[in-house]
Amino acid sequence: MYKDEYRRWCRQVKEDYLLEELNAIKDNDREIEDRFLLNLEFGTAGLRGVLGAGTNRMNIYTVAKATQGLANYLLSEEEHPKVAISYDSRNRSREFAKISARVLAANGIKVYIYSTLMPVPMLSFAVRNTGSSAGIMVTASHNPAKYNGYKVYGPDGCQMTSESADKVLGEINKLDIFKDIKKVDFEKALEEKTIEYTPDSVINAYYEWCLGQMMRKDIFKKEPLQLVYTPLNGAGNLPVRHVLKTAGLENISVGKEQEMPNGNFPTCPYPNPEIKEAMALGLEQAKREKADILIATDPDCDRVGIAVKEAGDYIMLTGNQVGILLVDYIAKTRKELGTLPKNPILVKSIVTSSLADRVAKSHGVETVNVLTGFKYIGDTIKKLEEKGEKDRFILGFEESYGYLVGTEVRDKDAVVATLIICEMAAYYRSIGSSVYKALQEIYQKFGFYLNKVDSYTFEGLRGMDKMKEIMSALRANPLTKLGDYEVEAREDYKTLVHKDEKTGRVTDIKLPSSNILVYMLQGGHQVIIRPSGTEPKIKVYYSIKGKDRREADMIKADIDKTIKSVLA
Repeated sequence: MYKDEYRRWCRQVKEDYLLEELNAIKDNDREIEDRFLLNLEFGTAGLRGVLGAGTNRMNIYTVAKATQGLANYLLSEEEHPKVAISYDSRNRSREFAKISARVLAANGIKVYIYSTLMPVPMLSFAVRNTGSSAGIMVTASHNPAKYNGYKVYGPDGCQMTSESADKVLGEINKLDIFKDIKKVDFEKALEEKTIEYTPDSVINAYYEWCLGQMMRKDIFKKEPLQLVYTPLNGAGNLPVRHVLKTAGLENISVGKEQEMPNGNFPTCPYPNPEIKEAMALGLEQAKREKADILIATDPDCDRVGIAVKEAGDYIMLTGNQVGILLVDYIAKTRKELGTLPKNPILVKSIVTSSLADRVAKSHGVETVNVLTGFKYIGDTIKKLEEKGEKDRFILGFEESYGYLVGTEVRDKDAVVATLIICEMAAYYRSIGSSVYKALQEIYQKFGFYLNKVDSYTFEGLRGMDKMKEIMSALRANPLTKLGDYEVEAREDYKTLVHKDEKTGRVTDIKLPSSNILVYMLQGGHQVIIRPSGTEPKIKVYYSIKGKDRREADMIKADIDKTIKSVLA
């Protein structure tokens, strides 16, 4: 059957570059099967896959089909829907954004599309600011260059809910990829104003909102900060620099190799600010220029990585460490300035360091723990807003380098996060301290926590099946020890059950169901196993307590023996 679909594509496809790909694999049955046996799966994260020809690839046909399904869903829900669209620097991102706009316009749906690449947070903001029914962000975040993706947002600016995504998928599955897709000429739709470029007023409103999140408005005049910034050839370059300069930060140095948009990401195979390879050029530049801080944003500018100067060297901080520093800085600064709201709230994911909970509590801030995925943080803001309490929200973050300050964006926002991180760095410098010293003070007060994430990749057609088999086996035969450490309690977020292994007592978990297993170990350590929702990976999150880094590393190495035997 997949061979029949391959032959149909050979007959129907018009684009030379796709026809060349199809012709190149005519004698490679394994490649044909990989491209045509399955359809690229649409879920709450939209689409994500390798670029290329085929039903299991990201291309203009799979994107157009997904958009037609979205259009059918929106038209079944309301009479005159509108959709906001943005895209990042990835290969074919602009092309996918334009085909999406053409399909929507052909269905009579009003489209606002940015005239140039813009980050995830600016898409989320535009959805809310234009009163759109949905948003589309063309991006594969920090995946390697061969990937692209298509994220769909709801009217609240959060990524689409599972319920809505299922309805869109139902509409997609009704469609023939070549016969049922409506399209209109892009330029004609611009003339008819079915498609409009996102107004400058929306862009300026976003920038003003970002600047409004600063707490120490004149800190950069009092304490000039030397920043090296890299957008990693992504969408953050202009927005981040504009906001920082408008805020008064003048000393911004950007490396030429990673400054301009480039979907091939020539300086690093994996444009992820979590890894040293992506930060290498920035680190070299920071050392040459003796900068105070290095900041990198990923291609769609929703994640932030930082390195701080300490004793002549530069130390990369983890997502957990930066989030913990932000909790501490924001809470104590707003308390000092008298702007901390009554009953303030920090929102973070369950896989994020529990040290953040302790720091928040020390400042009188309540912590709300949610499932992994920033949409759950956005949904918490929405619920606060419905109760007239959105001002209680002071910070949302995940260990995966995503942060949000303020409530007008409902996804990770590397633009506003970069601004507040720089404010924090300038403040600590102004009092003769540093970001690194502030982190050490937190450890001295609350104890050392090692928080790490390891990923196990399962490529190929059977990759997802293998992941399901592993998770099923872990549920059928529960682990009782990880290394030398006994499991004292287990949580299964699929069945929403917490079990105390000492007493046998079972209690309910008050969160939505998700494919996550949590192991609470003797000694206060915690290990979480979670399959990724967007990549063929199982992620393992470690929270290890120790008297220092060396002891924590030794404990993790011991626990890893069991993890590797199960996953490797």
